[in-house]
Amino acid sequence: MATTTPTALRDIQLDEEGRLVHFLTTEGLSREQLTAILDRAEAFAGVGERAVKKVPLLRGRTVVNLFFEPSTRTRTTFEVAASRLSADILNLNIEHSATRKGESLLDTLHTLEAMQCDLFVVRHANSGAAHFIARHVSPGVHVINAGDGRHAHPTQAMLDMYTIRRHKGRFEGLKVAIVGDILHSRVARSEIHALKTLGVAELRLVGPKTLLPPGIETLGVELYHDLRRGLEGVDVVMMLRLQHERIQGPMLPGAGEYFRTYGLTRSALEAAAPDAVVMHPGPINRGVEIDSSVADGPQSAILRQVTHGIAVRMAVMAEVMGASPREAS
Repeated sequence: MATTTPTALRDIQLDEEGRLVHFLTTEGLSREQLTAILDRAEAFAGVGERAVKKVPLLRGRTVVNLFFEPSTRTRTTFEVAASRLSADILNLNIEHSATRKGESLLDTLHTLEAMQCDLFVVRHANSGAAHFIARHVSPGVHVINAGDGRHAHPTQAMLDMYTIRRHKGRFEGLKVAIVGDILHSRVARSEIHALKTLGVAELRLVGPKTLLPPGIETLGVELYHDLRRGLEGVDVVMMLRLQHERIQGPMLPGAGEYFRTYGLTRSALEAAAPDAVVMHPGPINRGVEIDSSVADGPQSAILRQVTHGIAVRMAVMAEVMGASPREAS
């Protein structure tokens, strides 16, 4: 797929009046646009506590979960979010879809559009896949990127931003550390853009040299190769999942050595601020990225991230589909 420039990405995401019609990346969006998503998520946060966990916002609309790679947590939270908005939901079984039988992706999309589908939630192993689909859907059809290759995972970034705001009440003045495999992480890329746009005071990337992208300093981040130095005084610690193939590959000496050097233990966490919050996009590799005593400890917000993901994904769907907040009662 062809490389798409940041300017082109912004053009795809926004209509002529600057309204969000697709959500493909946090890059290039304004603080006001990101804050609008967080504010709307706040309005949806209480829906799950109602006796009837639904609002009529997307009644009569059809949402398609188009997942070309597995992700139980992300797909399920999108499904729950769409259901709570009263949308009809179609989960496309990629293993048995026409794309596995030789039909092109565009042919599959046009077939689904002919069924009057309104929104595609796309997860794909190739970077740029969601942008490719957004460029080819019909007017009035929307696309949300649920993770594409190493490029972006914007809804995960936004649920993390929401979690930070819930715990800290602000972004200004905060020191944030992202720890782990930055090089291969689409989550990290989306979080860096969102955190910088929302105005954190300091953003640190912590990891071995082999897992930090060359030239990443140009994004206004500080690099650390020593975990305790990187965590010193930070308000938020965001751990990243380390894929099994990285552990077994040439970039790292092994899981045990990685945990000794970069694993978040209670001892390592003592370097952070006393009220620092610990986050992880999941699923967790216990004893590799993080110790169970930290993952399950009082400073962990990991399970709350999952809960917040439903409200945030409801907010993103409502934003791109132009649903009025007044309809959410």
